[in-house]
Amino acid sequence: MYKTEHLSTEVQNDIQELETKIGQFISGEMPEDKFKHFRLTRGVYGQRQLGVQMFRIKLPMGRITPKQLVRIAELSEQFASSNLHLTTRQDIQLHYVKVIDTPQLWAGLEDVGVTGREACGNTVRNITASASAGIDKHEPFDVSPYVYEAFRFFLRNPICQDMGRKIKMAFSSSEEDTAFTYIHDFGFIPRIKDGKRGFKVVVGGGLGAQAFLAQTAYEFLEEDKVIPFIEAGLRVFDRYGERQRRHKARMKYLIKDIGMEKFMALVAQETIANKVKSFPIDIHAVEEAQPPVVIAVPEVTLSDEKKYQDWLKTNVFEQKQSGYYGIYLKVTNGDIKPDEARKLATLVDNYASQDMRITMNQGMMIKYVRKEALPYVYTVLDALNFAHPGFGTIADITTCPGTDTCNLGVTNSMTLAKILEDVIQKEYYHLIFDNAIHIKMSGCMNSCGQHMSASIGLHGSSIRVGDKVAPAMQIVLGGGVNNQGVGTVGDKVVKLPTKKMPDALRTLLNDFEDNQLEGEYFNNYYKRLGKNYFYSLLKPIADTTKFVDDDYFDYGHDEYFTPEVGVGECAGVMYDMIGTILKDAFIKQTEAQEAMDNGRYPEAIYYAYTGKVIAAKALLLSKDVECNTQIKIMQDFDKTFVETGIFAIEGGFENCVLSINQHEPDKDFATSYVADFHGFLQKVIAYRENELKEDKVVVESAYKA
Repeated sequence: MYKTEHLSTEVQNDIQELETKIGQFISGEMPEDKFKHFRLTRGVYGQRQLGVQMFRIKLPMGRITPKQLVRIAELSEQFASSNLHLTTRQDIQLHYVKVIDTPQLWAGLEDVGVTGREACGNTVRNITASASAGIDKHEPFDVSPYVYEAFRFFLRNPICQDMGRKIKMAFSSSEEDTAFTYIHDFGFIPRIKDGKRGFKVVVGGGLGAQAFLAQTAYEFLEEDKVIPFIEAGLRVFDRYGERQRRHKARMKYLIKDIGMEKFMALVAQETIANKVKSFPIDIHAVEEAQPPVVIAVPEVTLSDEKKYQDWLKTNVFEQKQSGYYGIYLKVTNGDIKPDEARKLATLVDNYASQDMRITMNQGMMIKYVRKEALPYVYTVLDALNFAHPGFGTIADITTCPGTDTCNLGVTNSMTLAKILEDVIQKEYYHLIFDNAIHIKMSGCMNSCGQHMSASIGLHGSSIRVGDKVAPAMQIVLGGGVNNQGVGTVGDKVVKLPTKKMPDALRTLLNDFEDNQLEGEYFNNYYKRLGKNYFYSLLKPIADTTKFVDDDYFDYGHDEYFTPEVGVGECAGVMYDMIGTILKDAFIKQTEAQEAMDNGRYPEAIYYAYTGKVIAAKALLLSKDVECNTQIKIMQDFDKTFVETGIFAIEGGFENCVLSINQHEPDKDFATSYVADFHGFLQKVIAYRENELKEDKVVVESAYKA
């Protein structure tokens, strides 16, 4: 049992609240869909397998210490499947966790300074960054403190607890954009102008079924304006973002619909209500990585000198700190066993900095290794299977869990990734020295494996042939970041059976080697020849008349393939939706008052704002009015209740609610705004009670985020 007495009050409350909600769910007091919404924001996500969960651990910029790694290994043995899965968002996921064990798991994490709070759900997700931040020779400055300060500012922040969908952010260490900022809701590239630190800022990027490149908001935004800009942007997304049509509820669609100019105008309008107008960054917020204490390095005899030299070329780089080296660990499928994690932690404790990083391609990076220690470190990593040459190259395939554990997975991406890596190792080993070709794979179109941002991307699908269905992969070509740091999204070219993907890869790579111009990058070769060329090249492999029986079996299965796409975290039970929503409004009332009592006036105002919108939504749903955005809720409440005389609100409900944008978030305004919310909620309750006398109860069978 992990004790919680020494943890902060906020953390203790989080863990206690999770225990309480679990008890309410088990007893039937809390509907299943309502519980799903709650647990997601606590890092607890339903797996494909019934009765177990995936627990996602939130690690800003992928930063982790040996002590934390060992604790997570212990927790994976105690509460999960004894496997640590590294993700493209620089998180760690534990699988096959029982929901009743999640409070203890969380307590064990917090004991070493790690959280699961807001790792899933409609929140600000883990903020990612270039793994090389702090040691990158090309960086103008270390972005690590900026990532950490943003993480800390928005964790538990009321403006991002009830959004329509998730928000993803990334900080690159340099103009090379190794953090892929162009596919994020908010992206930041560090720059120095007139001796001042700042960032190029991009917004509205995203992958998934429809990919968008982020647009430039600022070529240069001074460092103290970064967090205020994010806050105002989140307010706009919260206010105007889609909530009913889940597939449209992302920042990229909001900006597409209203345009960049309107978005920036709304951001400026929201800024007055910001908690802060300037947020100076404490550049010491993240302890600077320190070299290890010098100890004697054991002498070793290398059994394979060529492999060692190849490893040095592809997995090792000299830091900007003279005399020290960073080492990338190639972790197949992102999976680390507990014993491997412990041995790695011991190695790092002795011969590297305590500041380890999870990389965006599901590997790891250790830093501050001395040159004379490289042979010994290599031998230890090689024994752990983490020293395969070719990190970040065509031989290092990124993949999501696919049908292994994900509810939305269509095909088995994990096994296919290993098979394709084996093809490359045996037949195209020479290509590992070309780090401009990348393969990324997702088990479905949702792009958790970031397949749209790869030279060669694959996502799970299917091909129907008569009464049979073959597991398939949609091939996407030409995505990624070029050598000028410009990001592109790949083109969908052709869909091929999964079992024929090794042959498809051979066809692509053979053609590349036969037809590339001297020194030509893969993506330039693709763009020169064009999509139609590659469709014609690969289409014969999809000839259904040549399918054999094995083509209808997915990897790892001995039965005919049947697409079994789950519903994610949706649907389940019937419940009184209006009553449940009004309970949410009461929670906001409590949170607003607690914030007032503690002098946290900006937070109190936003809790009251959210509570007003929630209460209005409840009554609109009782009238069968669709509620797809917060701004529409305000406008429809005016039409349905104020203009008809049912509710008397001077100036209208929308103006009343949006007065939040017209005042500084000080004590006087907070007192007035929260009091107005209390009064409004009482009127809503009275109206609802009167309505119930007419026996009008709205039920809902699908949870909508």
